[in-house]
Amino acid sequence: MNQNANNYLAEERIGKLILKFSIPCILSLLVSALYNIVDQIFIGRGIGYLGNGATNVVFPITIISLAIALLIGDGCAAFLSLCQGKKDLESATKSVGNAVTLLIAMGIIMMVLFAVLKTQILTAFGATESNFPYANEYFNYIIIGIPFFVVGNGLNSIIRADGSPKFAMLSTLAGCVINVILDPIAIFVLGWGMRGAALATIIGQIVTAICGIIYISHAKSVKLIAKSFIPSGKMIGRFLPLGISSFLTQISIVVIMGVMNNVLVYYGAKSKYGADIPLTVVGIVMKVFQIVVSVCIGIAAGSQPVIGYNYGAGEKARVKEIFFTIVKAEAIVGIVSLLLFEIFPLQITAIFGSEDGLYNEFAVLAFRLFLSMIVLTCIQKAVSVFLQALGKPVMSMGLSLLRDFALSVPLAIILPIFFGVKGALFSAPIADIVSMIAVVIMSVTVLKELSR
Repeated sequence: MNQNANNYLAEERIGKLILKFSIPCILSLLVSALYNIVDQIFIGRGIGYLGNGATNVVFPITIISLAIALLIGDGCAAFLSLCQGKKDLESATKSVGNAVTLLIAMGIIMMVLFAVLKTQILTAFGATESNFPYANEYFNYIIIGIPFFVVGNGLNSIIRADGSPKFAMLSTLAGCVINVILDPIAIFVLGWGMRGAALATIIGQIVTAICGIIYISHAKSVKLIAKSFIPSGKMIGRFLPLGISSFLTQISIVVIMGVMNNVLVYYGAKSKYGADIPLTVVGIVMKVFQIVVSVCIGIAAGSQPVIGYNYGAGEKARVKEIFFTIVKAEAIVGIVSLLLFEIFPLQITAIFGSEDGLYNEFAVLAFRLFLSMIVLTCIQKAVSVFLQALGKPVMSMGLSLLRDFALSVPLAIILPIFFGVKGALFSAPIADIVSMIAVVIMSVTVLKELSR
């Protein structure tokens, strides 16, 4: 490892560093989120809203895979940055090698598990009698790319911490561009429908994974050798907890989607909207929400190497400056997003295909209610990742658990009992308001520590 490779992280202007690392990270995460969204746009126009509903049912397995990839990749990236600040060469190298081994193993294990549990997964995430054939076909093909998806996304986090955020961005972008090109060809020209959309996605994922593997074999700050890849429980136990916040951020989307899908199907069937309209619409809202979350996480996670390096080097004043810069940026993202969702809900929905009056009516409600506190969401996600970068996994995990599990899930179950299908839409804003109290308390605590 080159001990001086990343010294500039403690010397360069904060704003310039955040831009350098965050923009590629944002684009990488956006591209990852866009894989399924691109499929949904083409499917919505080529097959219809039942096809879109099917992608919503299958979408959680993509998020589960991304959660595992970021648990390993972001955990290793945070640990690598701390090691760079402390000049701990041996631990840095061992952590990267172990992370690569773990990513490959988990990708294969997850593909097998998904294949075995296919019917249970589709049922759990709200497949209806109408969209089950589409969901089944899409699922059968999309799981083939899971190992490549896990490896590609996990390695990208490590590549950013190695000081090459642009390469991470370009490798992800290459895969997405291929997917965008192949999607319309497979769906409209070849007439392969759901299968075509899945195959286009898989090819893009393979390209991104190959780029990551090529890079990591010639990394700038670590030199991997054969023994670096031998799993060490002690080493994995050191870096894996640092990725828990990223894991929970993604897995919470899965849990919320699973609960919401079933709630929407049950209470939607009792309303004028029926089961399929709420299921499809909220699936679209959740995917648009994931785009905003990708920007939020990108700003904070992109800054993670800068935070970790400076904290490890004892530059606490710079760490405080990074915190305030990130929070300001997140607030701006949240305000812009809120304005778009409140003013243009129909226009956003129309990107995924045009439908009838009831469909559009529920879409407007979903965007304006479910995402009404998006500003608070952005700040909460940023603070959680910031704590993760400081090597404080318990605090970081606590924030994610509070908002995404302890509050959102019970509210999504309880509120519809009293307010019907519309009640589910209030779960997110209420969770955001309550969890913001914890965000303020933890932020003040950490800032006091940095001041000392």
